[in-house]
Amino acid sequence: MMDYEVSFNPFVERKNQISKWKDVASIDVDESERIVAKANAIVKLNVRSKDALHLACAIEAHSDYFITTDNRILNKSIDQIVVIDPINFLRAMEEWI
Repeated sequence: MMDYEVSFNPFVERKNQISKWKDVASIDVDESERIVAKANAIVKLNVRSKDALHLACAIEAHSDYFITTDNRILNKSIDQIVVIDPINFLRAMEEWI
C-alpha cells in the first residue's frame, strides 16, 4: 500500500524520504480482502479511501495508535484503534513511562 502511494508523490526528495519507512517498520501488511472490507467500512465514516486503507492496515497490524496531523481523521472515532496527534501521543507515552 505505502509503496503504491509513494510512487505517485511528484516530489523526488519527499518520495525518497517517505520510502525509508521500510527501514523502521516492524510489520509490512499486505493487501487482503479483510483489509479492503475494513477500509470500505471506514470510508463510510467520511474518511478518504487512501486514509481508510492506512487505518485498516494499522488495525490489521494490531497497532494501538494511528498517529496523524490530519484533522479529518482526528475528528473520527475509529473502532479498534486510537487516532491521535503526535503531541498527544508523546504526552500519553510520558504518562505511561
